[in-house]
Amino acid sequence: MTVDTGSATKADVQVRAVDVRKSFGSLEVLKGINLEVDRGEVVCLLGPSGSGKTTFLRLINQMETITAGRIYVDGELIGIEERDGKLYQRTDKDIARQRSSIGMVFQRFNLFPHKTVLENITEAPIVVKKVARPQAEARARELLAQVGLADRESSYPSHLSGGQQQRVAIARALAMEPDLMLFDEPTSALDPELVGEVLTVMKDLAAKGMTMIVVTHEIAFAREVADRVIFMDGGVVVEQGPASQVIDHPREERTKAFLGRVKH
Repeated sequence: MTVDTGSATKADVQVRAVDVRKSFGSLEVLKGINLEVDRGEVVCLLGPSGSGKTTFLRLINQMETITAGRIYVDGELIGIEERDGKLYQRTDKDIARQRSSIGMVFQRFNLFPHKTVLENITEAPIVVKKVARPQAEARARELLAQVGLADRESSYPSHLSGGQQQRVAIARALAMEPDLMLFDEPTSALDPELVGEVLTVMKDLAAKGMTMIVVTHEIAFAREVADRVIFMDGGVVVEQGPASQVIDHPREERTKAFLGRVKH
C-alpha cells in the first residue's frame, strides 16, 4: 500500500502512517490513519476526547503496539522490521534505540519526585546514551536556561508549580537530542495562568525548526504555531489543512461542531 507524498520527497517526510489501526479488545480506536509529517513541520491534532489522538502518539513512541498498518519514522519502520519478505518484532534494544530519537511530553509531568530538577534531566542521557555526567549536566543547564528555569536545578518537583514542572519535562525530553517531539495535551493539567509559560517554550521550539506533533485543545496556539491542523474524530482523520483553513473555515460538519464547542 502506498500513500501519496505530494510535493514532499522521501527525505523530507519524518513521520509516515499507512493505514494505521489500533484496537483494544473489540474496541477499534484507530480505523485506518494515513498521514505524513514533514521534517521541521508543526502539526496539531485536534478532536474530541476518545477520537484516537493520544493513541496515535503512543503508537509512534511504541508505548502501544500497532494492530495493523505501518508507521515509519525517518524512513525506518518502527516496532517491526522486514527481512526476506517477512515481518519480525524488533528487539527491546532496537525499540529503545528508535525511541531514543523521539521526545514525548505528557499531560502529567511524570518527573521523578525523589530527584532534583538537574537529576531528572540528566538521568536518561547518562543511563541510556552513556553520556558522561559533566557533559550531561552542562547540557541540562543549557536546557534549563532555554525553558526559563536556570535557577531551579537543585529544586525537587514538589517545590515547583505545574507550569515549571512541565517546562522541566520538556527540557528532560530535549536532553535526549530528539529529532521529533510529541506533546500529549501538555497544558491540560495546568491552571489557566500557567498555560502561557509552557506554550511559550513550545513556540520557541517550533521557531527553531523542531518537528512537533501536538495533541492540544489550545486552539489559539494551533492557529499561531501549527503548519497544519489535523482534525480527528471516531478514529479517523476527518479534515486537515493549514490552521487558518481548518480552524476558521472548516469544511466538514464534524469539525464545525467541535470548534463550535471549544473556545478559540
